[in-house]
Amino acid sequence: MFRSSIEDIEIELFVHALKRRFGHDFSNYAPASLKRRVRLLARQFKCDHISDLASKVLHNPQLLPDVIAGLSVPVSEMFRDPPVFRALRDEVLPRLASYPEINIWQAGCAFGQEVYSLAILLKEAGLYERSHIYATDFNDVALARAQEGIFAARDAKLYSRNYQEGGGTRSLSDYYHARYEFIKMDESLKERITFANHNLVCDSVFCEAHLIICRNVLIYFNDELQDHVLKLFSDSLVRGGYLCIGNRENIQFSASATDFMAIDRQSRIYRRMPH
Repeated sequence: MFRSSIEDIEIELFVHALKRRFGHDFSNYAPASLKRRVRLLARQFKCDHISDLASKVLHNPQLLPDVIAGLSVPVSEMFRDPPVFRALRDEVLPRLASYPEINIWQAGCAFGQEVYSLAILLKEAGLYERSHIYATDFNDVALARAQEGIFAARDAKLYSRNYQEGGGTRSLSDYYHARYEFIKMDESLKERITFANHNLVCDSVFCEAHLIICRNVLIYFNDELQDHVLKLFSDSLVRGGYLCIGNRENIQFSASATDFMAIDRQSRIYRRMPH
């Protein structure tokens, strides 16, 4: 018990140091997830104690990108949870088609798999040329990877299966070029995508969006930070705009819940109330 309490204090001091020295605030991340990732970082940097990790990063700021990468959660796949993409294809995009221009914010884009999935969805709906996707993350390493659009070829089979189950009308291989152990997404998919650094914890409204997709990010935040982010999304959406969150996430306990009505509860798709 005593050792555990010391570790908790060390983590708290480490998080405070990151915020004060570098401006990155992890204080409202879910404690269990944060503790697990800080422990992994301590092992990665060969630190006996988490307090040693804080000292090492403070005196070696070049390590910060690795720390940010370790504390963020850049894990995804193309067309992850296919029924969600089918719901976006069938229920949301036809309603967005009435707008002359469509702004979509992919918040927490990680390595970009879902960004390119969305671009393909828009292509097949005939909406890509009048859409703009803003893909944001606070992890610059992940953003650089996302902008490259290069993924492991070993995942192509899973991605193709997800694509078909999500209502794909062609072959996923039409949208990438395979080379050795990698697949590279077609450059035409990037024409309407802007990649940018944005931190949901401390940054303000990013754009006026017709659709915001932020899946499997809120689960790593505590209730207070979830409330903050959902308020940010509510303020960022046009009236009647859409929000899509992760299958294990929920907005009903948030103060912003009254701003939304459920369009597809199973797929966690909500519409911003027009009032």
